[in-house]
Amino acid sequence: YWCAVAYVNTCIHLKCNALPQDITCLAADRMLIFASYDNILHAFARNKEVVHTYGGHKARIHLLQPFGDHVISVDVDNILIVWNIQSEEEYLQVDFDKATFAVSAVLHPSTYLNKILLGSEQGSLQLWNIRSNKLLYSFPGWHLAVTTLEQAPAVDVVAVGLVSGHIIVHNIKFDETLMKFQQDWGPITAISFRTDGHPVMAAGSPVGHIALWDLEEKKLMCQMQDAHSTAIAGMSFVPGEPLLITNGADNAIRVWIFDGPGGTGRILRSRMGHSAPPTKIRYHGQNGEQILSAGQDGTLQSFSTVHEKFNKSLGRGSINKKKSKKKGLKLDTMVLPPITVFASEVAHQSDWDNIVACHQGYITCTTWNYQKTSMGAHKLRPEEFSKHKPIDIYATAVDMTSCGNFAVIGLSTGQVDVYNMQSGIHRGLYGKERAHEGAIRGVAVDGLNQLVITAGSEGLIKFWKFKTKDLVYSTELSSSPSGILLHRDSGILGIAFDDFSINALDIETRKIVRTFSGHHGRINDMTFSPDGRWLITSSMDCTIKTWDLPSGCLIDCFLVDSAAVSLTMSPTGDFLASTHVDDLGIYLWSNRSLYSLVSLRPLPADYEPSVVTCPSTCPMQDVDVAGDEETCDEMIEYVSPEQLGEQLVTLSSLPESRWKNLLSLDIIKKKNKPREPPKVPKSAPFFIPTVPGLIPRYIAPEEGNDTQSKVVNLGVLAQKSDFYTQLEEALSTNEYTAPLRLLKSLGPSNIEIELRGLAPEGGGSMEVMLSFLRMIEMMLHKKYNFELAQAYLALFLKLHLKVLSSEPNLLEEVSRLSMQLEETWIHLRTLFSQSLCVLTYVKSALL
Repeated sequence: YWCAVAYVNTCIHLKCNALPQDITCLAADRMLIFASYDNILHAFARNKEVVHTYGGHKARIHLLQPFGDHVISVDVDNILIVWNIQSEEEYLQVDFDKATFAVSAVLHPSTYLNKILLGSEQGSLQLWNIRSNKLLYSFPGWHLAVTTLEQAPAVDVVAVGLVSGHIIVHNIKFDETLMKFQQDWGPITAISFRTDGHPVMAAGSPVGHIALWDLEEKKLMCQMQDAHSTAIAGMSFVPGEPLLITNGADNAIRVWIFDGPGGTGRILRSRMGHSAPPTKIRYHGQNGEQILSAGQDGTLQSFSTVHEKFNKSLGRGSINKKKSKKKGLKLDTMVLPPITVFASEVAHQSDWDNIVACHQGYITCTTWNYQKTSMGAHKLRPEEFSKHKPIDIYATAVDMTSCGNFAVIGLSTGQVDVYNMQSGIHRGLYGKERAHEGAIRGVAVDGLNQLVITAGSEGLIKFWKFKTKDLVYSTELSSSPSGILLHRDSGILGIAFDDFSINALDIETRKIVRTFSGHHGRINDMTFSPDGRWLITSSMDCTIKTWDLPSGCLIDCFLVDSAAVSLTMSPTGDFLASTHVDDLGIYLWSNRSLYSLVSLRPLPADYEPSVVTCPSTCPMQDVDVAGDEETCDEMIEYVSPEQLGEQLVTLSSLPESRWKNLLSLDIIKKKNKPREPPKVPKSAPFFIPTVPGLIPRYIAPEEGNDTQSKVVNLGVLAQKSDFYTQLEEALSTNEYTAPLRLLKSLGPSNIEIELRGLAPEGGGSMEVMLSFLRMIEMMLHKKYNFELAQAYLALFLKLHLKVLSSEPNLLEEVSRLSMQLEETWIHLRTLFSQSLCVLTYVKSALL
């Protein structure tokens, strides 16, 4: 049912279906994008098609440099290869000795035809002519490893970044150093020059800071600390604009604009994802456009399924926000552990905090404000732990009421507390001291705030009154539950167990209504479809399964490369979102049952799921769920039989306009009768006659009297119709399928004309009228086209009642038909009454 369609949260981490492994090196020219993984280099056109593949390296490629019609690649074995882009052939290969010159940076100096500048880990530089394969000049360097090379706006001038944190602005034409800078944050990771008239150089560092240097005054102009939470991987000033684009390993791209005093930049735009894999995702709201995601990096973010410009980050959890801001990201000791589980509601989200989250191994739950995109004002924890923080007690489960006023939090000790979301005040707990003997594995509140359902690790499910905190019901489970999920609209509670089975419990009857088994690993997450008919589960066995609750069958199953950690289905039912082990992305799967024909048949017990490739940022033409052809073959068009069963009454598929108004045709004709008959215009001859003469003139039409006879030729009416003929033949063959099929194809007016013509005064006979009654008897006996039999018989009786009463043969047939009709109707009426009684009882009885 699920088809891979999109990949959300794509910033630096690109994973495309076209390449079998993660991209390790990236470069671009004006036409193509070059990407390498391991020892293979690919060229992409239009960002999605692999148009060239270059295979010649024996080690991992770590440097790329486009060079006109060629591209240069260097691997970790110190082999440099120059490739012809179009022919995919090696133009040149140069082997360097690692001991004397290990290539660490590549640059093509501006205006230097056919020349490249190479930096080494030994600190020396070499200028090569790749056309003649000659070393033109060797720079002694500074006896420190070169980390990056960058062309300055001035010709012959190059900036050299060293591992010591020094930046050397060097003239390679005269081999002399123009200026020298040093930063205190470690090696130089990236350099870029501003080209909009301001002599400014920007340098990146491994700790995420950016230094801006004034080249005229040769001094540090300003610092942009914590521009990224990880090392600056790349930076580039937009030509002729005060804009700097940076990226880092924190899965973020940021655009900085320098329009303020002091030369400091501010963020203009940013695209940001999790820097560590997401742990829990949930759709937020009812429009299905926002996905809340908590990651191992400690942040809570919102991703839009419509466009990335609507993404926003709610920030990182912190014990004290003010102190965290003063210390910065690197020295912050107030950071909270990653969020393990959270709950959100849209009700009152503009009035107060509407998200509550539990943190890994932490007793305090935090609130978050989606409207303000920040951490909330309240810290929710029991009063007895307000002064000291226990190590072995932590929050394990959380849920919010649908009104957005209360949060229910379960602890590892078995305690379940209620808090007010507006004030953060503790409003009581369930049970005298604790709700369960074991740790709380899940809490859920119903849609009307009547019941709270809690699950404990000791194997009990308990139902509590939300307001009075009284225990209503307790039931023992077959195994220890690992998690629960409530579908509020249908009242179905999904329970996942430690033995990898799943139960569905009806909270009205408090009974297990469905049991599913088939997973072979720990069940990570569950989600319901919006209508509550499907339960979708993910497990550590790398499968995602869809269970149909009404039939209790497995209807879909597929394998993924890495196990899905969390699942959530859109409230509109169009997408299923998933996150996976060691993967930064949120994957969207399209619900194919909304736009194509899919099989609803249960999967066989020996069904072997196929591996489905996760969707990518680039929509691939050939990406589809494996086994599509199988499904299409199974979906043979169903042709309904004439009669479903001997005991059933089957109606025809004709529209009501064909049979419902047969008795009211005379009234309809009176209504539609025009006030005066339409005048038929006289038809002109094909050749209009003219008067002979010099001037051509048309002959005036003659106003002669119409001599056409108005006497109707009865010979035409005396001809037998097809329906009449087929009824005559059916008297001997006793086969009434053909006349019935013909009658079903006629309109109401034609049906009335045919039935009028059955009487002797209309040109018919008593035998044909008898044949028509036998056709109706056959329809009632076989119990199909039931409403047509009633309508045709009613019109026949209305038209020929006098004739029927005067003929003994017809009267005997009508009497037999009346008894058969009454028996059928009594049987039907009994079934109707029984069904209505059962339906009324189900709707009104207290179960």
